[in-house]
Amino acid sequence: MATRTLGLDSAVALVVGEVIGVGIFLTPTEMTKALGSPFWLLMVWLVVGAAALCGSLCYGELAARYPEAGGGYVYLREAWGPGVAFLYGWKSFLVMDPGLTAALATGLAGYAATLVPLGEMGQKGVAIAAILHLAVINAMGVRLGGRVVKSLTVLKLLLLGAIIAWGFASGRGAWSNFLPFIEPRPGSAPLVAGLAGAIIGAFFAFGGFWDVAKIGGDVRDPSRTLPRALALGVGAATLVYVLTSAVFIYLVPIAMVDSGPAFAAQAGAALFGAAGGPVLAAVVLITIWGSLAAVVMTAPRVYYAMARDGLFTRSVGRLHPRTGTPVRGIALQAALACLVVAVSTFDAIIAYFIFVTVAFVALTVAGIYRLPRPTGSTFRVPGYPVTPLAFLALLVTLLALLAAGRPFEAALGTSVVALGYPVYRFAVGPRGPSMEES
Repeated sequence: MATRTLGLDSAVALVVGEVIGVGIFLTPTEMTKALGSPFWLLMVWLVVGAAALCGSLCYGELAARYPEAGGGYVYLREAWGPGVAFLYGWKSFLVMDPGLTAALATGLAGYAATLVPLGEMGQKGVAIAAILHLAVINAMGVRLGGRVVKSLTVLKLLLLGAIIAWGFASGRGAWSNFLPFIEPRPGSAPLVAGLAGAIIGAFFAFGGFWDVAKIGGDVRDPSRTLPRALALGVGAATLVYVLTSAVFIYLVPIAMVDSGPAFAAQAGAALFGAAGGPVLAAVVLITIWGSLAAVVMTAPRVYYAMARDGLFTRSVGRLHPRTGTPVRGIALQAALACLVVAVSTFDAIIAYFIFVTVAFVALTVAGIYRLPRPTGSTFRVPGYPVTPLAFLALLVTLLALLAAGRPFEAALGTSVVALGYPVYRFAVGPRGPSMEES
C-alpha cells in the first residue's frame, strides 16, 4: 500500500505543472492571429477555462470516490468495465505516455541548445539525461518527487508573474493595441473558423489537468484534497493564460504578431532588448522542465493500477519496500521514452492519438451518469447534472472539429487503440477481471 505523503500544495503544483507548459508561449500567439480580436480571445479563454473547471470538478468527484492510483484507468474500470480501462492503459503505455515524455524532453533540449551550443546528438543526450534524472528522483520517493514538481512549478509561476508584471509596468507596450476591442483585425481568419481553431488550441492548453488523479493513492485526505487541487489548479491556469495573452497584446500589436517561437522572441525583445531571446528561452526551458517532471511522476501509476488488476505484468504492481514507489513502472516509462528520443521526436505519432485521448476523457466524465450518486460526505459535483454536461459539450465539439479537420489521423489512432481489444480478449483478460464487470 502506498504511503499518502502529498498535500494540497503538491497536488495543485502537479496540476499547474502539467497544464502550463511550453504552450503558454505558443498557444496565445496562434489564437491571437486566428481571432484578431482581444475580446474574442478573452471569451475563448474564459469559456474554455470554465468548461475545464467543470471537468476538474467531475474528476474531483471521481477522485474522491476512488482515491487510489491510476486515475482515469480506475474510473473507466468502475463505470465501463475493465476492457475499456485496459484499452485506455494500452494507449497510454504504448503511445501517449512515452511519446509525450519524449516530446517534452526533446523540447527542453531544443531550448537548452539556444543557450549552450549542442549538436543533434548532444540534444538527444540532454533529453535522455533529463528523463532519467527525473525518473530516478521519482523512484527515490513520492515526497521527493512532489517537492521537485512543487519547486519547479513555483519557479515557473514566479517567472511568468515577473514577465507579466514587468510587461505592464515597463511602459514598453501600448494600451492602444487593444483597440478596436471587439472587431477582428484585417487578415484574421473568418470568425467561425477562428473560433474553431482557438477552441482546439485553448483546450489543449488546459490538457492534462486530469492526470493529477493518477496519484490518488499518494495524496493525503484524497476525498478533500484532490477536488480542491483540480479546481484550484485549473483556476490558476486560466488566470495565467488570460494575463499572459493580455501582456503579449500590450507588447506586440496583433497585426505584427509572428508565429510560434518567433513571437516569443518579439515579446522578449520588447521586454529585454537584445537579451530577450536568451531570457525567454531560459524561462521556457524551466517551464518545460516542470511539465516533464509532472508527467514522469503521474504516468506510471496507470501501469501500477493495471498490474494490481492482473492486466499488466504483475511485478509492476509492487511498490519498492523502502521508497514506496512503483519503481518498475517508472523504469518502463523512462526506458520507452528514452528509446523514442533516440529514434524519433514522435510528435507526428502523438498527433494520431489526440482524438482517441479526448474520447477517453469524454467516456470518463460520462461515467458519472452510469455510477450511483455518492452518499454521505463524499465530494459531489456542484450543479449536477448540468456541470458534467458543460464539459462534455466542449469535448463533443472538440471531437467533431478534430474528426472533420483530421479524419485520417482520428481514424488511424482509434484503429490502433482498437487493436488492443483482441489482446485483452484472448491474452490479458483471462488473467484479469471479466470484461463484463463494472
